[in-house]
Amino acid sequence: LLTAGLDMLLYTSCELSFEIAEPTPFVLMLRPRSGANQWISREQYEILPQVPAFEFTDQYGNLCQRLIAPAGDFSVQTGTEVSVPDTAETAPGAPFIEVQYLPDNVLSYLLPSRFCESDRFWQMAMEITDGQMLGYDQVQAIEHWLVKYIRYLPGTSDEPISAAEVNMRQSGVCRDLAHLGIALCRALTIPARLVVGYRYKLEPMDMHAWFEAFVGGQWYTFDAVQHDTKGGYVAVGYGRDAADVAVYNQFGPAVYPLEQLVDVKRLPEPHAR
Repeated sequence: LLTAGLDMLLYTSCELSFEIAEPTPFVLMLRPRSGANQWISREQYEILPQVPAFEFTDQYGNLCQRLIAPAGDFSVQTGTEVSVPDTAETAPGAPFIEVQYLPDNVLSYLLPSRFCESDRFWQMAMEITDGQMLGYDQVQAIEHWLVKYIRYLPGTSDEPISAAEVNMRQSGVCRDLAHLGIALCRALTIPARLVVGYRYKLEPMDMHAWFEAFVGGQWYTFDAVQHDTKGGYVAVGYGRDAADVAVYNQFGPAVYPLEQLVDVKRLPEPHAR
C-alpha cells in the first residue's frame, strides 16, 4: 500500500569501504527518514566488522550514527525501499514570505554560512531575477541561470567549495551548483537549504545534492543538474550547506573511501489494497 502521492517505488543503496590505520570515530548520515515526500518501507544497514553504533537526531532532523571504526578493513552498506513522488511539486507564482512571517525553524536558512556567502551576492541576485515576481519565480530564474552559465562537471571536486569560488570557476559538481543557488536565494531573503541524497536516473550515478527554497509557505525543490525532470528524489540529509550534511565525518587522521558504490533502481509498485 503506497502513501497517497508517493507513486514511485525506489531501491537505493550505498556501500562505503575504508582501510583504517587506527581506531577512528565516525559520524555517519546514511539513513533517510520518512516524511511528507518519502516513505521508507524497508531498510537494511550493515556495518562490517560489527561495532557498537549509536543513533541520534541532529538539529536539522537528520538521522546520524556514531561509532568507532576499528583498524583494518571497514565498510558500511545500506539499502532502502522508499516511495517518492515521480514529479516534484512546482508552484510558479508562489509568493515571497516576509521575514516577520517566516516560521522560526527556517530563519537559520536566511543567514550566510561557511559555503554560502549570501552577503556577497545581493547585486548579482537582483540582476539575475530582474523583472520576476517575488518568491518562487525568482528562485526559478536562479535555477535557469545556473543551468545556463555554470557548467556541471561531475567528479571534478572532492572537497566542498564555496559559492564565491563556484562563481569564479563557473563550474562545479552538483553540491557546488547548489551552494551558489542557495547563496543567491538567501541574498534575496529567501530561505534556502542544501539537500543530500539519491536521484533516480542521475548520470553518472552517485550521491546527489540539490537545494530547496521556502516560498509560499513551504519548501520546493530546485536542481541545476538534469533539471528537466523533477521526480525521483530521496532525501538523506538537510542543512545550511555541505558542512551540515556530509554522509560521513571522521575525526583524526584523514580517511578516504577506497570505494563508494551508489545505485538507485525503480521497483514494481505493489498493488494497492
